[in-house]
Amino acid sequence: MDIPFGRAAVAEIEEILKWHRPPPLRIGQHTARLPIVQGGMAVGISLSGLASAVANAGGIGVIAAPGVGLFEPDFFQNFFQANIRGLRREIQKARAKTHGILGVNIMVALTDFADLAKAAIEEGIDIIFAGAGLPLKLPELLGENRHTKLVPIVSSARAARILCKKWQDDFSYTPDAFVVEGPLAGGHLGFKAEELNSPENQLVRLVPEVIEAVKPFAEAAGRPIPVIAGGGIFTGDDIYNMLQTGAAGVQMATRFVATDECDASPAFKQAYLESKEGDAVIIKSPVGMPGRALRNDFIDSVNAGAKKPFKCPQHCVKTCNYLESPYCIFVALLNAQRGHLTGGFAFCGANVHRVKEIIPVKKLVETLVKEYKTRAVQALIEAMTRYMNGLMASPALGRGLA
Repeated sequence: MDIPFGRAAVAEIEEILKWHRPPPLRIGQHTARLPIVQGGMAVGISLSGLASAVANAGGIGVIAAPGVGLFEPDFFQNFFQANIRGLRREIQKARAKTHGILGVNIMVALTDFADLAKAAIEEGIDIIFAGAGLPLKLPELLGENRHTKLVPIVSSARAARILCKKWQDDFSYTPDAFVVEGPLAGGHLGFKAEELNSPENQLVRLVPEVIEAVKPFAEAAGRPIPVIAGGGIFTGDDIYNMLQTGAAGVQMATRFVATDECDASPAFKQAYLESKEGDAVIIKSPVGMPGRALRNDFIDSVNAGAKKPFKCPQHCVKTCNYLESPYCIFVALLNAQRGHLTGGFAFCGANVHRVKEIIPVKKLVETLVKEYKTRAVQALIEAMTRYMNGLMASPALGRGLA
């Protein structure tokens, strides 16, 4: 007997079965076995150690470019040159450890953004993730390179649309993917502080809006523009649920700090383990953006009006008002990376208080995949239950099944 409800239910079940395991993430010719991008964490938190481990586990490992030269001997004397050398060195070290997909995250607001991007391209990096500003001229840095893919990080459909049009008009280039960061992300945020709790800025609403915004450009290019969701993704359940909104993958950062391979100091990781709900607070960063960080004595003293004397020899972020800032954001993050949290603070995501242990990257990824599959089975059971309940309630079949 042909029952419309039955056809719809079967179609729903068939669709759910497609998601029984995490799908691969394809960005251009680069394919990661898992739809997981490890978010870039600046000033030495995600370097070659973490990035290569994530790539080996099947995700996309990302080296953060800001402050990447911190281990160079002339770091403070030749800041910009040291960062270029440091970035090249970290890419080479990561590539020696993995054949997986590697990316770099470069803040558009960096004074040496273009130089860092050129160095990454010359080193054959697979993907450049560019956020903290609109990378309006990024495609012109590629030259004849067609290996490196360009992925802007945005927080609105409007920003994605502007970039697509600008790149197409000026360079005949279509973005290879987008990362959409919601208000639960860590570090510098793409929203005003008063916008963070607005319902229209929540990730589950932003992702479909960005997908719709880039659809005409994907159709014109004759290829997909994957949209990757970031900010607040913590479990395999979250990954499954976000993929149901249309996202091609997720970006996760906070979870990867609490791993053996993370390049941060043990004290930095311990701060995550000891955090409690409510400890992740919004700060006013000297670079002109709000940021999310773990509250500590340093942050409290700044909020109370204290100034941390510093000398700025490099003006590393174009938007930083260092003449009036009470502290240097770079020095604060560098101190934290080295474990000196009395002289700085740790950036973090909104779910940092849920971190309970430090484990290998491989184990973390295995846990996420297991949680994802469990959620997929749960979704299948829920659909089957709705199907059976529909059959029982059908006037045509209900009497025969009762």
